[in-house]
Parts: sequence; structure tokens; C-alpha cells
Amino acid sequence: MDKGLLGTISLPEDIKKLSHEELVTLCQEIRNKIINTVSENGGHLSSNLGVVELSVSLHRTFSSPKDKIIFDVGHQSYTHKLLTGRLDRFSTLRKRGGLSGFARPDESCHDPVVSGHSSTSISSALGIAEAMRLKGDSEHHAIAVIGDGALTGGLAYEGLNKAGKSKANIIVVVNYNEMSISKNIGAISEYLSKLRIKKSYNIFKRGTKKVVLAVPFIGQRVYRWIRTFLDVLKGKLFHSTLFEYLGFEFIGPVDGHDLSALERAFEYAKTLKGPVLVQVNTVKGKGYPPAESNPGEYHGVTGFEPLTGEKPKAQPGFVQRFGSELVSLAKKDKSIIAVTAAMKYGTGLDLFYKSFPDRFFDVGIAESSAVTFCAGMSSEGLKPVFAVYSSFLQRCYDQLIHDLSISGLHCVIAVCNSGIVSEDGVTHQGLFDVPFLTTIQNVTIYSPSVYGEVDACLKRALYDDSGIVAIRLPKGCMGNKELPVCEGGCDYYYHSCGSDRLIISYGAEASEAYHAAIRLGYDFIRLLRVWPISEQVKNIINSYRQSYIFEESYYSGSIGEKLMSVCHRLSAYAIRDYLDHMTRREAVSLCGLSEECIVKALSGENRDEA
Repeated sequence: MDKGLLGTISLPEDIKKLSHEELVTLCQEIRNKIINTVSENGGHLSSNLGVVELSVSLHRTFSSPKDKIIFDVGHQSYTHKLLTGRLDRFSTLRKRGGLSGFARPDESCHDPVVSGHSSTSISSALGIAEAMRLKGDSEHHAIAVIGDGALTGGLAYEGLNKAGKSKANIIVVVNYNEMSISKNIGAISEYLSKLRIKKSYNIFKRGTKKVVLAVPFIGQRVYRWIRTFLDVLKGKLFHSTLFEYLGFEFIGPVDGHDLSALERAFEYAKTLKGPVLVQVNTVKGKGYPPAESNPGEYHGVTGFEPLTGEKPKAQPGFVQRFGSELVSLAKKDKSIIAVTAAMKYGTGLDLFYKSFPDRFFDVGIAESSAVTFCAGMSSEGLKPVFAVYSSFLQRCYDQLIHDLSISGLHCVIAVCNSGIVSEDGVTHQGLFDVPFLTTIQNVTIYSPSVYGEVDACLKRALYDDSGIVAIRLPKGCMGNKELPVCEGGCDYYYHSCGSDRLIISYGAEASEAYHAAIRLGYDFIRLLRVWPISEQVKNIINSYRQSYIFEESYYSGSIGEKLMSVCHRLSAYAIRDYLDHMTRREAVSLCGLSEECIVKALSGENRDEA
């Protein structure tokens, strides 16, 4: 079977032997491979299709792994994976034991660092570049590839500020495509748009230099005078660039789909000592019409029909129920505002945006800023609701304490994708929100297991509670219709069949635990308000001969660990290690949280006691 040009690429060095025409063919084969694989396995589509030529040109110009190429977030590294010896395993993308959807050093020496969250690449690259300098390596570079969406994150500017003052060989490639997950909003996106008009100025400047320097005897002196004049002119016309003020040599904009232009830009960047920034303009979803015309919808997909782009009809999940109820409440209460960090679709806030655009705020990929923004809103008597992925909320620990908790301000946080998140893998699992939120004063946590409970939790969070109120929303469409609903504002559901043993659970895990309890003939309690734990719940647990709690949380700091300090004869089952990418069914089984695993574990314990 003919594998095409792509099948001949084992390492990045192989593409350096190809002609321009062969490279164009290779890029098309890469796009086809990505489309066909993601259509089956799910993953990030638009972002990867947009950086095919960029990735090929980087590997043509630089020598990975001696040169370190760091893709910010890492979700757009599929072409990079295909060019660095992972073609034969690419069909395993996002499957258990297969390739990650993000960059992983334990997967390849061509992935310098773990990357799954935004805006980290510049600081990582600077650290690597400075280490190279200290070790006497002046030949190789550290290259950070960061999108304009990730440039809305403050960490990126902390890295830029330090990098611009360094003497290290760091190259920052800004991939400008006018999209992050939701369309970019803010001054940085507008600023990068304006940089496009500098191209004609830079062409003029380079042409002038070439002509003047060719003049015998006086060429150098005249060029210095002209350069000073041009720099003054540039300051008047373009107000310089932010990146040049920070200390970077600026190159661009460059057409991100022109292989020759990209290679020229990168070859020039290599000749410059110190920090360099290259702006590359790309089209997200390039080469695949459905993704190109609607890149937001094809940013992250679970699967689709590759010929037509048709996606399976999405089933409403917990975040959609939350978004719908928030709109209903906001119609009656003008003090409710919604905040997102470039994730209005993934967090169910798209309906709020359409209904109340003046009360909807997208801060960009800047979760920490979102929390402090909410604190300001709350201090003025409004009711801010911040919807954010559990794994991204990890970035806000200081702001939760300093800006909300200490002042006792009221803010509702919809913690989306809490618990196990399956194929997205280790950097996106929602296993740490309970452990870290419960260390903060003035925090209440709800964890609904049934769609109908989302409405009640949101109303209580907005009107009955104070301080920080988190509502954990599992990923996907696990409505758990078979689970009884907590009625009348109760903090828990309790089922007793007269057993002297009790199973405890909450959230998405509750369905597995409930059915295990039914099979074993044990009593069952499902927590809706998981923190603070009521004295009534503690008393119920202590009335049993033996109790067991099962939860989708990291063990250290889990509800089970906390209960063990106040409840006797309690065994806690939670997750004790980082959890890699796999299906949800595989994950709950691996962690001993499936119905079958629970029944087996507790049946064995009964036999041991007998």
C-alpha cells in the first residue's frame, strides 16, 4: 500500500531533502491524515489544520530535538507528532496507551515540556534557552509557538517581559489566526491585527538598506542616518511595536501558509542573536471547508463524517442545563452577570451571550484575571457567575483566597468538566477542585448528579449562600435519570434498607456507587452539598458498622480523607495518581470506581471479615 510522502518521513531531517513541490504534497497528506484520524478519535481539528505549513517549516529550518520547539497549549502539535517519528502510532491518538492529544516528553524527545494549558510556552522556552546559554550552547534555539488567543493570558507577558531583556537564543512565533477557543476578544487581538500593515514598511526598509549599502565609501554612514529617520517615521506611523519595546527583534507578518516565506523568516531569525519574535498569519481550519468556515465549532470535536464534516447531534449535558437555567434566572434578575475565559461554548454560556451581551464578559484566556474581575463586580453588589473548566480553575488559587475569600465576597463558580474527563488526558482531568477549594475559607461546594439538581444548586448558590459557591458540573451527558433527586433543598439523598453498612458518593460517580449499593444490599447516601459537610451527614455515617466513600477526586484532600478524621470505621476510595487519556469506562474501572469494581472490592472485604 502506497503511504505517500508522509510514509517516508521517520524524523524531521527527512523533510529537509524534499523539494518545494513535494512539501506542498506532504502538507496535503498531513491534513488528510489529521482529518481522518480526528474524525474517528475526536480531538482538536481547526487549530491543527491551521499550523501544518508552520510546523513543516519549523522542522525544515531548525534541528529538533537539539533545537527545542514548544507548542503553547500543545493541542496544535499533531503535525509535529507526525514529523517526529509518531506516524505509525497516530491512529492511537487520545486512546488508552496511545498518543496524547497534547505534547508529552515521556512520549518523544521532540516534546521538550508537558503542555496542556495556555500561555506557558514563552517562560518554558526562556528557561531552556538560558540553560543552553549557561552550558555554552550558542548554536541552538528554543522556539515558542504561541497563538494570539494564548497571548491574552498574563503568564505570556511575564515571559515576554523577562525574555526581551535576556541574551538567550529564544524565538517566539506568534501564530495569529484571530481565534482561540471562542473568538478572541480584547486589545491584544486588535493590536496584532494592526501589525499587518507594517509589512509594506518593512519591505521598504529592507530595500532601502540593500541599495544604500551598495554605495561605495559613504554607504554605511548614509544608511545610519536613513535608519534613524526611518525609525522615527516608524514611531510616528506605527508607534513602534509592543514586542520591540520589550526588547525583541520583530519579523513579520509572514503568510503562515507560504512555505518559502516561512523558511526565509525562520532562517533570518536564526541569524539574529538574542530574543526574536516572528508574527505568522494563519487560517484556522485551513484546507478543510467545514472547519475553515466555522473554526470554533471544529476546535474540539468528538468525531465527524470526514467527507461532509457532519457531526453527531450533541446531547445536552450538565453545562448546557446550567447555561439554560442561568438565562432563566437572569431574565428576572438584572444583577446576574456571566464571565468566561474564552470558553463560552465549552461552559454553556453561549446562550447567555446571545441573550444578554451587555452582561456577558469574556476576559480571554486569563482565568486568574476573571476571578479578580468577579471580585470587583461582587464588591459593587452584582452577582457574578464565572464558568470555567476544573483544570483551568487550578490557576486561580491565589485570587480565590486573596480577592474573594478574605473579603467575604459572593461569587458563583460553575466548575465545568469536574471529575474524570476521559480522552483529554492528564492535564485536563478535573480531580483537584475539591481538594484545593476545601482548603479555602468561605467556600461552599455542590456536586449535582442529576440534571434537575443543577437548577436548584444554581438558585441556592445565587440567593441562599454567601462567599464562594462552586457547582461541579461533570463532562458529557450523564443525566443519571435512574438516580433519585434530592428534593426540597436537601443537602443529600439517603436510602436505607436496614443494612449496617453504608456507601457514600456524589457527582458523576454516584450512579456507579448507587447501583453497587443496590446489588450489595447496602444503605446509600448521595451528597449534593459536599462541602461543608453537615453534622447530620456525619452522624448518619457514624451510626454504621462500616462505611465506604467513592469519589472522582484526587485522594489527598478528598472528602473521604476529610471524613476519616471525624467518622469512625470509614474507608475512602479515590484517585491516587495522575490519570492519563482513555475512555470514561476505562478510567472508572482503572481507578476501582466502577460498579463492578466496587461490588468486587466490598464483597472481598466481607469475606475477609467472615
